[in-house]
Amino acid sequence: KILKKRCCRNRFFVIIYSGNKKEIIIRRLCFMSTYMPKAADISRNWYVLDADGKTLGSVAAEAATLLRGKHKPTFAPHADCGDHVIVINAGKIVLTGNKLEKKMYYHHTGYIGNMKKIQYKTLMAEKPEFALKKAVKGMLPDNSLGRKQLTRLRIFKDGEHTHEAQKPEVKEF
Repeated sequence: KILKKRCCRNRFFVIIYSGNKKEIIIRRLCFMSTYMPKAADISRNWYVLDADGKTLGSVAAEAATLLRGKHKPTFAPHADCGDHVIVINAGKIVLTGNKLEKKMYYHHTGYIGNMKKIQYKTLMAEKPEFALKKAVKGMLPDNSLGRKQLTRLRIFKDGEHTHEAQKPEVKEF
């Protein structure tokens, strides 16, 4: 039976009364403080993901993880601690199963009755960068933090990119 709880200098003490022996046991409960990353402490790395022959979902999931910073031990969901991601060979991404014919991209123009739909077959042939960006956007938070993280994503249709000056690391997945 707990008699009382006390707090002294951010340490909690619990006084417990045990029934038969009439002893009072004092236990000190120590809590660890949660790490909060500061803006000055965050270092941003550059990563290159090669999407040649990979599925759309696996490339998007890896890119979203790197953009959010979930691979770092200093990750905090409220802070923007992610890295820059360059995706090359976006034109060689594959969709499994029958998704090329059955999966559709819908958007509305803003006019009455103008719901447009495009098959992923034509979308992947014409704009594979848009299809990948849409998939990554769906895996990021729907707030200002997710919009900021999406600006660090660069997608290229072929195997060449324009960010050699940043010395990006090749990330295998």
